[in-house]
Amino acid sequence: MSAVLEAFPGAQRALFRRYHIGGCSSCGFQPTETLAQVCARNGNLDVAEVLAHIRSSHEQDAKILIEPRELAEWRKQDPSLRLVDVRSREEFEAVHIEGSRLLSQEVMRQIMGEGSNTRPLVLVDHQGKTGLDAAAYFLGHGLQNVRCLRGGIDAWAREVDTGMRRYKLG
Repeated sequence: MSAVLEAFPGAQRALFRRYHIGGCSSCGFQPTETLAQVCARNGNLDVAEVLAHIRSSHEQDAKILIEPRELAEWRKQDPSLRLVDVRSREEFEAVHIEGSRLLSQEVMRQIMGEGSNTRPLVLVDHQGKTGLDAAAYFLGHGLQNVRCLRGGIDAWAREVDTGMRRYKLG
């Protein structure tokens, strides 16, 4: 599974969404297991079908990602664009993209209660990994124009705002 997750970073989200595999301790898997072992343990799922689903989900994830420079241009052209940061409060307070808002219960309520499911929403995380989970959540709740910053704030600092501080976790 570690090789599958490396090739397809959203594989666990894809497996959980369709097959309820990998989302909790009762349906989890070990990195040392093969995809065939996981499929066998979960009702003898067809490995080729599961792999096709993972690949398809990976392609869908790629469509959600937005390049840092593309986001910089979009922000100039569309003042309605919402930029929501899904990192921790400490990370956000240390460094964030100007105009972004930290995801909180209040921000979540505003987004979900706005009544417009087409207003652009771009999610920012540290390196572009957890933002896709947040994007999947919002898409699953009916928002249609949700994107995730490829490479997160780290890529933004490398490619757009080169004066922005960068950091590493753990």
